[in-house]
Amino acid sequence: MQPDDQDAPQLSRRTVLASATLVPVAALTAAAQAPSTALSTTERQILDAFVDRLVPADELGPGALACGAANYIDLALADALAGEKATLAEGLAAVDAFARTQHGMPFPQLTPDQKDAVLTEIDEGRATGFTNPRAFFARVRRLTLEGMFSDPYYGGNKNFAGWDLIRYPGPRLAVAPEEQKMSALPKPLHQSAYGSKFNHGH
Repeated sequence: MQPDDQDAPQLSRRTVLASATLVPVAALTAAAQAPSTALSTTERQILDAFVDRLVPADELGPGALACGAANYIDLALADALAGEKATLAEGLAAVDAFARTQHGMPFPQLTPDQKDAVLTEIDEGRATGFTNPRAFFARVRRLTLEGMFSDPYYGGNKNFAGWDLIRYPGPRLAVAPEEQKMSALPKPLHQSAYGSKFNHGH
């Protein structure tokens, strides 16, 4: 599956995770204090299946779904990204419709290989039923990475799994002298920048 740059080479999970620290985090205003979701049950099931295949769990660690990426996206669509809700919902419906056309079943019910084939067609712009399949794929991928590696305050990065994958120790006000050595890896604090309420990925 291709990145945002249409001429760039195919990204592996390892490459995606290695570059994920460059992904900006969507600015939610109050999602953590008063969580609400924007997607219907069916839309959420399609999104769950999408992000699960986008960054699946493997020997490197948990995948995007386990890291709470879909939850992050759902919360964002109910808050700071509410203006994108209709577009994302239309895209998810198109994913499911294309899956039914190609394989005769809803997208969440497909095998992993069938899901990957559907997503590849979308990523490469060949899928039907979309206004712009490549732009839709790129947007969901970007939001998925944000959900994996943002502060858990925003609804993703469950139990700090995303930060652990990239060995990010989390925000801190002070660093011990021994942790300032170039060869030292800071001990993960598993602490949100927004207080102890969010220190367990909730």
